[in-house]
Amino acid sequence: MKTAITSAADPMADANQTPLPGPAQNPQGYEVVRFNALKHGILSRYTVLSHESHADYESLVNSLMDEHLPAGATEQHLIEELASVIWRKRRVLQAEGATINKGLKESARSAKTVIPAAAPFEMGLSGEDTDIRNLMDLKPADVAESHQSAKHDIDATHKASAILRKGGDRAYDKALRALLPDTREWWQEYADDEEYPADATGLAAFITEHVTPFIYQQEKESRHHDAIVNQTIGEGLQAYRLEKLSRYETHLDRKFERTLAMLIKLKDLRSSRAA
Repeated sequence: MKTAITSAADPMADANQTPLPGPAQNPQGYEVVRFNALKHGILSRYTVLSHESHADYESLVNSLMDEHLPAGATEQHLIEELASVIWRKRRVLQAEGATINKGLKESARSAKTVIPAAAPFEMGLSGEDTDIRNLMDLKPADVAESHQSAKHDIDATHKASAILRKGGDRAYDKALRALLPDTREWWQEYADDEEYPADATGLAAFITEHVTPFIYQQEKESRHHDAIVNQTIGEGLQAYRLEKLSRYETHLDRKFERTLAMLIKLKDLRSSRAA
């Protein structure tokens, strides 16, 4: 009866006695771990919601796997934890943006309160009949043009009013010619509807009740454009609505730091044992 003797030259003996290399020394073994992270990951089943991109999440996990090269289920789980935190932080930013947009939409509907508050010591800045969204879209060149146009309109209206106050022959026709074309068209609509008599008295009343308030409002809105934009954004942000999101984001940051510290500690421990 022969006794089985294992020699040092026996390749099977080497295979049995030598521990398997970690993923850093065995790329093929790492690929298996990388694959298993997606196939058997526990957190990924619940982290990605039905309307979210599973492909984007898998790409995130793979990037973290490639960066940290996990060895074993524990390190793999920690990496999945990191991916979960990053994924949820993305949701926080989406929620923050949605909250701000909702607030901006609400403030854009409140021209009567937002615009006067932008320049609290400016008389006659009422926000009446103003769409803040139009002001928000204006570029600096547009604002300068609007301000210049309003001043030109004010000068023309003052001239027409002076003619009407002076009176005399053809005062009505002279005052009409002094007005800008847009203002004359506006007046014609009122005259056609017989809201004012088509004479000097009616034109003077129209200028006092409609034209003058409108053009001064336009001039002040263009002059205080930057303040109105800042006021709209400031009221739209509504920081108190973001407080809970901010606290949750801080919680995720701390969770990320703790998880990453645990992963690094495990990797350092494994490296020291290997050495």
